[in-house]
Amino acid sequence: MSEKNNSPLLSSLLEIGPVIIFFAVFIWRKGEVMVIGGVEYSSLIQATAIFVPLMIASTFIGWLVNGHLSKVQVLTLVLVIFFGALTVLLNDERFFKMKPTLIYVLFGAAITYGQMRGKGYLQALLGERIPMEDIGWQLISRRLAIFFFALAALNEIIWRTQSSETWVYFKTFGLTSAVFIFMILQYPILKKYGRMDGL
Repeated sequence: MSEKNNSPLLSSLLEIGPVIIFFAVFIWRKGEVMVIGGVEYSSLIQATAIFVPLMIASTFIGWLVNGHLSKVQVLTLVLVIFFGALTVLLNDERFFKMKPTLIYVLFGAAITYGQMRGKGYLQALLGERIPMEDIGWQLISRRLAIFFFALAALNEIIWRTQSSETWVYFKTFGLTSAVFIFMILQYPILKKYGRMDGL
């Protein structure tokens, strides 16, 4: 399928929309147990059951609008479906809480593996949108790999030691804020090594 009109605003809404609804459902149903077939489902399980189909729908809409999906989007969707299904079917919150850990470890490992092989996977993914010298991509890739591994470790600490409510707040706002702050902190590298004439 050829690339269509890419709307950054719509793409952002499709990415954060399911997360916002997940958080809203969790807060709305907090402390409320749903009983189906004699089995009790917590608010986190309920929110997950809604989040998974929303992610499938938003990814499909994104594909229709943009004409393509990135490998990151496909991998993320596969993991959401896999861990979401395990969470709901086995009625076990731990699977969904482990999902961010695995995603960040895989991303960090992929970037590290590419660096070791002399291939900039991040540059291949974003090079056309952000023209920059190779050394700039190497620096950001190295930092991003470390950052992903740190987020994976932090997610493990949070969900294993804190309440489900604390973890949901961390996942919804903490992880998002951390990624946003990280990207802002990379501006000096972009300014120094970026090829603005290529934009």
